[in-house]
Formats: sequence, structure tokens, C-alpha cells
Amino acid sequence: MASTLQKLTSVVHQATAKHSATVIFIHGLGDSGHGWAPVGEELGRHLPHVKFIFPNAPDMPVTLNYGMAMPSWYDIKALSTIDTDQDEAGMLKSRQQVMQIIREEVEQNNIPANRIVIGGFSQGCVMGLLTGLTAEYKFAGIVSLSGYMPLHKKIMNMASDANRKTPIFWGHGDADQVVRYDYGVHSVELLKKNKFDVRFTTYRNLGHGSSPQEIRDLLNFLKEVIPAEPKA
Repeated sequence: MASTLQKLTSVVHQATAKHSATVIFIHGLGDSGHGWAPVGEELGRHLPHVKFIFPNAPDMPVTLNYGMAMPSWYDIKALSTIDTDQDEAGMLKSRQQVMQIIREEVEQNNIPANRIVIGGFSQGCVMGLLTGLTAEYKFAGIVSLSGYMPLHKKIMNMASDANRKTPIFWGHGDADQVVRYDYGVHSVELLKKNKFDVRFTTYRNLGHGSSPQEIRDLLNFLKEVIPAEPKA
């Protein structure tokens, strides 16, 4: 099936020094890689050894938006609850496409998986978690911004052991009007209950978006998990 899977396009911010680490960051519903590319450029000034990849989601009809087609990683029926009707098939298909990017970094660009950070914002956060928790690769870190746990009733049965000790940076605004703050809280509780290394930061009065402080915290996290000189 992987051979017939459509390859994703991406917006890429290349490393400006010797490339020794990669961040793959997945955008949210209705956005594109271009939406987060300026953040990659900003972070790249402090992390010249890091290549930033921002994949573009394909267009698909989204039930939440009255069936209108837009860039989306999977169908969303409603955000009033995340306990039911998650589009597992759509999530798993997008996971395969993201894994193609990861494999290319590892096998063609010779970047070890433990020098790769995977993550995203909102719907992209969900995809980053699904990919990070189920991959056989051991990643350097997982970034989860303003999202929620995918397939929470079965995700822990799907999780591999590879990333059980991988640091997870989770940021969420307590005024989020789209992906409710308590979705993030409950997701983090599930991760902690299952002994994952998750660091949860609340951003006061932040809605469904990012903030300069969150980007500074993200930069510090990336400096920790993918420093310029790989740990011995």
C-alpha cells in the first residue's frame, strides 16, 4: 500500500550550518506548511544545524465544515466531543504519509531518528502524537501544541516501546475556543498515567494559536533534545 500512497509536498527550511537534526512539524486544519514556515525560519536562526520540514495536508471534505474540502489530515465530525467518531482510517493513512518523510530523512539524508523531532499544532498535534507514539523509530522529542490524544481508547495498545521515554513538549492555551483546554489536560493525564515523559505548559489567556512565549519555550526544548553537538 505504501508504494501507492501519494507523497506529501512540504515547505522546507534548510539547515544553514551542517545538517545534523530535523524537525517535522505538522500544521492544523485548513492551513498549509507555509503557515508555520516563518516559525521555522525564526527557530532556525538559533538552531542553524536543524532542517525544518512543514508537510502540506491534501484537500478533503471535512464534516465539521459542512463537507467543504480543505487541507486536512483526517475528517473531523465535531469538536464538541473527542470521545467518539474519530476518523481512524484517515489518521492512519496520513500517518503513513508522514512516516515516508521520516524514512527519507533517516535512509536518504542519514539523519538518525534520535536526531528527529516530530510534532504539530491542533490537528497536526494529533498526527504528531499518533506518529510519535506508534513509530518503531526512537525520536529525539515530540511537540504537541493545542491538540488532543488520537484514538485515546486504543492508542496505548497501539503505542510502541520506542518513545516511552522520549520527552514530549505540550503547550496549550487556557482560553482555547476550538480545541478545549481540558482536552489537552486529559490527554496529558493519559500520557502521564502510562509513564510517558510529558512536560505540560499552560499559556494564560491564549486562544487557539501560539504565542511568543510558547515559541521561546519550544526553542529551549529543541535546544535540549537536539543540541548542535549530538550527545555522546
